[in-house]
Amino acid sequence: MKLKIFFILLLAGWLNQAYSQETKDYIILRYEIIDGDTVPVYTFDDAILSRLKDPEAEKKYLRLVRDIKKVLPYAKIAAFRLQLMEDNLNNMTSEKEKKEYIKLTEKAIKEDYTSLLKNMTMNQGKLLVKLIYRETGKTSYEILEGYTNPFTTAIWNTVARFYGGDLKQTYDPIEDYYIEYIIKSLGLE
Repeated sequence: MKLKIFFILLLAGWLNQAYSQETKDYIILRYEIIDGDTVPVYTFDDAILSRLKDPEAEKKYLRLVRDIKKVLPYAKIAAFRLQLMEDNLNNMTSEKEKKEYIKLTEKAIKEDYTSLLKNMTMNQGKLLVKLIYRETGKTSYEILEGYTNPFTTAIWNTVARFYGGDLKQTYDPIEDYYIEYIIKSLGLE
């Protein structure tokens, strides 16, 4: 009995060693057969940013991470409030009732968020405009245009341009890949 166990353990050790030597020489790939051809299928892990060599670039990247963490919740709240407002407006029948509701909503938003938005940096404000587009599919200009008169919208866009921003700014996940990467890697979605 002891001899059988010894041989089984010896055989297991030999197979393990043979297998480990064998796998060092070969790479196992998945493949698919397409129209009779065998095509290897490669899988790539998500790109991970290696440590940035330039200290200035690293500071900019870390600043962007900080700004996204601060601004993204406000963009999500804006998208939620906009959807809620649109749903409520669709349920209303009279124009007078809709205008009153828009005024009350605007007043409530100003009371809740003006002090927080005033404490944002210019870069955070520009980022907020991009992220609002990312969350809603509409530029901030289009949103304002839908609920205020064109003159007021133009004034707000002029103020934004004075500070280096643009309410017509859109979000492109390809162009803004750092932003998209940070949001996905931190699990902020």
